[in-house]
Amino acid sequence: MTAIVSPQEWQAARDALLVKEKEHMKAADALAAERRRLPMVRFDATYPFDGAEGKVSLLDLFEGRRQLIVYHFMLHPGDEAGCPGCSLLVDNLPHLAHLHARDVTFKVVAPATLPEIERYRTRMGWDVPWVSAHGTSFTEDCGVGAGFGVSVFLREGDDVFRTYFTTGRGGEVFLASHRYLDVTPLGRQEAWEEESHGADAPSSWWRRHDEY
Repeated sequence: MTAIVSPQEWQAARDALLVKEKEHMKAADALAAERRRLPMVRFDATYPFDGAEGKVSLLDLFEGRRQLIVYHFMLHPGDEAGCPGCSLLVDNLPHLAHLHARDVTFKVVAPATLPEIERYRTRMGWDVPWVSAHGTSFTEDCGVGAGFGVSVFLREGDDVFRTYFTTGRGGEVFLASHRYLDVTPLGRQEAWEEESHGADAPSSWWRRHDEY
């Protein structure tokens, strides 16, 4: 249990932490700027994805915008359900209008067939746009393998370039639920955080939202 103090002592401790929080934010801003300056690599714009309205290419996924974020979702052919962690991330997505306002399109891409994707989307109640990469080399070409990740692409006319990729704990930045948990006294209640605050292994408590 943390210390119980007077309002004045609490404010002093909060002010001291605020200094560190601002330093952390400035460091994150600098890292984001460095991320934007990464070199990019040309990517095939013609992958034949299966979408709700038929075949679409990687270029089509931009929907006319200049930037595209792709979430590589772990739903493979024959899977009964999608990955709980990937499902948590999709649950945490913002309203896409806010991304569209800054010339960014967001798509979820999975190796499963389109009927398998639609079945899982219906179960989860999602209206986020998905396409199937089944039968293409897109997932492998992005270096995702059987895992998950986030790829970012830039369009210059009809040319498509990949500018960024992250996976593993890099995906945590997209989990708004974790940002809320991180400001609570008990945090995520995982064993690695702090002694006595929890004993769960990282991600072991995650469930699909209809399974809690």
